[in-house]
Amino acid sequence: MFEKILIANRGEIALRVQRACRELGIKTVAVHSEADREAKYVKLADESVCIGPAPSSQSYLNIPAVISAAEVTDAEAIHPGYGFLSENADFAERVEQSGFVFIGPRAETIRLMGDKVSAKNAMRAAGVPCVPGSEGALPDDPEAIIMIAKKIGYPVIIKAAGGGGGRGMRVVHTEAALIASVNMTKAEAQAAFGNPVVYMEKFLEQPRHIEIQILSDQHGNAVYLGERDCSMQRRHQKVLEEAPAPGISQKLRDKVGERCADACRRINYRGAGTFEFLYENNEFYFIEMNTRVQVEHPVTEMITGIDIVQQQIKIAAGEKLAFRQRDIQYHGHAIECRINAEDPYNFVPSPGRITTFHMPGGPGIRVDTHAYQNYLVPPHYDSMIGKLISYADTREQAIAKMRIALSEMVIQGIKTNVPLHLDLMNDAAFHTGGTSIHYLEHKLGISSK
Repeated sequence: MFEKILIANRGEIALRVQRACRELGIKTVAVHSEADREAKYVKLADESVCIGPAPSSQSYLNIPAVISAAEVTDAEAIHPGYGFLSENADFAERVEQSGFVFIGPRAETIRLMGDKVSAKNAMRAAGVPCVPGSEGALPDDPEAIIMIAKKIGYPVIIKAAGGGGGRGMRVVHTEAALIASVNMTKAEAQAAFGNPVVYMEKFLEQPRHIEIQILSDQHGNAVYLGERDCSMQRRHQKVLEEAPAPGISQKLRDKVGERCADACRRINYRGAGTFEFLYENNEFYFIEMNTRVQVEHPVTEMITGIDIVQQQIKIAAGEKLAFRQRDIQYHGHAIECRINAEDPYNFVPSPGRITTFHMPGGPGIRVDTHAYQNYLVPPHYDSMIGKLISYADTREQAIAKMRIALSEMVIQGIKTNVPLHLDLMNDAAFHTGGTSIHYLEHKLGISSK
């Protein structure tokens, strides 16, 4: 096992990784920007290194600075968390070349799954169900593109192969708009991702967003930890997640989960990962794989009792998974609300100083946050300041616990989206379960663009 790990991230995930390390008896190094100098996880770390000014491009995305921090502190491994450099294959490669262990997949695996065309091809080969589509990059010939769209059937969606975060995609409803939409998406993809390659898929009208968590070691062992429903979204950004997903049968969960685990064995995957699917009419359709820990991993931890971050660390240290698929049991229901420093209904960020900060508690309530009273929420980064998780024997009880916990939460000095979450806990469609990815936007009357 490692003696010292550098955490190449900030916010609640930096604190989450730090706690996992401390429980394993591992010392931690916190890197931070000048804006995060007073952060809780910086104070709690065994060592800390300032790696640059507030803008993430000059600090958390500064690969030489992160590597140098690992060198001067004699860290053995680097945990990237999520976001920032977590799915950057060049960073993973530099970490390994510099003599450190990257706590995540190998660089070639990140590249394979980071390009959505190669990822879908790999998944098809493994028998993972995919959305009907072009089965590769779109050709340059307009007539060929038109023929592909006719075969798939309108509406279709054009996606950037290197896209992510809801960017680089365009829905097309008619043949007349097709070629112009393809060209616009190519231009946007080149500008945003440095990769103009696009592909085409069938556009599902009312899908849910279901994802499957996996763990895979470097000894050929892989398991799936059930699924999460992440359908409550706005502009392709998740707001609320839960596990298990309402209305998914154990038989279907096992069928798709085993294919995901088998795919990991085929590509020699190492670490934690998430297969993301669109789900409609009792069918799963693979869309992408995230080669890192997810923001919403706590709901899976609650229903399985497995610490996913600790498993990442153990796998990176070369250990075999200590359990098999038959050992994994699911108990109860968990819901996670992302607590963001933003207006609850128009989502405008609300940085500033928190003047009052009171977190809820009680049986079945978990709070993952780096914030505290008098904490200054910086304007430079993602607006999420914490996650509130409820757990109970049934979904109805988990909703009731979450409603109470949200009503007890007090954050003053800035705006937060707590009122939106309280609204959702009283929403009839959410209570029924199984809402599509478009539900929240329709409820709020906002565009998905």
